[in-house]
Amino acid sequence: MNDEQLLRYARHIMLDGFGFEGQERLTNSRILMVGAGGLGAPALMYLVAAGVGTIHLVDDDTVELSNLQRQIVHTNERIAMPKVASAKLMAQALNPEVKLIPHHGRLNDEQLDALMQQVDLVLECTDNFATRQQLNRMCFKHRVPMVSAAAIRFDGQVTVFDFRDEKSPCYACQYDPSENLQPDNCATLGVLSTVVGSIGMMQAHEALKLLLGIGQSLQGRLLMFDGRNTRWHEFKLSKNPQCRVCANTSQ
Repeated sequence: MNDEQLLRYARHIMLDGFGFEGQERLTNSRILMVGAGGLGAPALMYLVAAGVGTIHLVDDDTVELSNLQRQIVHTNERIAMPKVASAKLMAQALNPEVKLIPHHGRLNDEQLDALMQQVDLVLECTDNFATRQQLNRMCFKHRVPMVSAAAIRFDGQVTVFDFRDEKSPCYACQYDPSENLQPDNCATLGVLSTVVGSIGMMQAHEALKLLLGIGQSLQGRLLMFDGRNTRWHEFKLSKNPQCRVCANTSQ
């Protein structure tokens, strides 16, 4: 590490169990983040600031005025700009050492297959049921951990599906892909900005723990946030023995 890096990451390096090795591990880490909106924005800023080396960012949307109430990577001057391009400008300004690779559009299975072989971790920051199921399938196939979250109104939730562990449940264990659910949409139901900020930050927190191999992750646990009363609740997630994705299969 050079002098500038030592100064930038000093508060990480002095942590017990972190040190130079931990920061170098983050620098060498590669992640895929899908979604640069309410959840992805705060998660991305923390991961960029922390020095995660390479971030592939996927989003097919452009910045709108209504996004700015909560999507803190974007600014008024970037309205109509692709969100991935706006986010890259933020990343360059915050930490030019981080390599942010934008992907404007939705990725098909073939494209995701190729990306999964290049990353250590996936952050699912979308509000699209089909995309969540697609990411779940691909993460399970490649044994890549996925940090998944959602937020609406005053409530949010976050969990980890760590497919390096055969005992880990998956997203399809909780929501059958055949149901074709349509998640609640903040465009019609609203969402408090600090709720998505809190949940996005927790996604970044879980991602850093997984990349560093420290502590106990949220694997098998769903953490739910009641923003109206500022309370956290934890629920156990179980593996579904009849799951269409992860049951009775091995790689």
